[in-house]
Amino acid sequence: MTAANPVRRIFRFFAFLGRRAGRTRVFAVLGLIPVVLAVVARVFLRGRTGLMADVFTEILMVFFLQFYIVLLALFYGTSVTAEEVENRTLSYLTTRALPKPAIVLGKYAAYSALIAALVAVSLTVSFFVLNAARLGQPDLYVTFLRYLGVLVLGILAYTAFFTFLGTVLKRAIILGLVFGFGWENVIQYFPGSTQKFSIVHYLKSLLPYRPAPVGAGGGRGVALLLFRLEPTKPLAAVLILAALTAGLLALAAWVFRTKEYLPED
Repeated sequence: MTAANPVRRIFRFFAFLGRRAGRTRVFAVLGLIPVVLAVVARVFLRGRTGLMADVFTEILMVFFLQFYIVLLALFYGTSVTAEEVENRTLSYLTTRALPKPAIVLGKYAAYSALIAALVAVSLTVSFFVLNAARLGQPDLYVTFLRYLGVLVLGILAYTAFFTFLGTVLKRAIILGLVFGFGWENVIQYFPGSTQKFSIVHYLKSLLPYRPAPVGAGGGRGVALLLFRLEPTKPLAAVLILAALTAGLLALAAWVFRTKEYLPED
């Protein structure tokens, strides 16, 4: 049996359970918010292509990048360990001759894929509703793929962070809320290198839009997302996000393998 087989078994099992879970339906309904906003904007801004594009970049991407993926990653990531301990099913999994790291990696992969699917559906519908008049332009699809790629990288990084947090702390979701909706929303507006101590900084550095220089004609920026951003070069941003994801997952797997989880914990 190869090392990948236990991970694959865990992935399939929890991907199936995750799709049927009640919280998944709740998060799917939450994902309808940008779709509804896109439809409303489409109706009231008919014929004003530039303004509809601004609705997506200025409002909907803020929802996706700074709320939706963080919320989903927080609840699914911290539950990788917590739900097994709280439901007293950890001993069942470990008696199935499954390596503990495989449990973490398999559940992480299953939940990340589930989050990515929820986000991709919401993003696709809202993006193309707003850009229905530009469907014949090839650059539209390149822009869409870049947005989707940024969100997927964010899902992987945030879910890895919250998975690690869940293996270490008893009430990880509380600290996760402070990090995801406190630290990440404040530190990004600090000048200089301080803003680089956040995941969202590297995600913003990969967005397809940049603010136009002061006094420059034309161009359209993302004021809410890129305000005070001092971007990292795209390649460096991708490498840092990948290193963070891999490092946090490795730490989570190590802690989960070495730590003794008692039912009362």
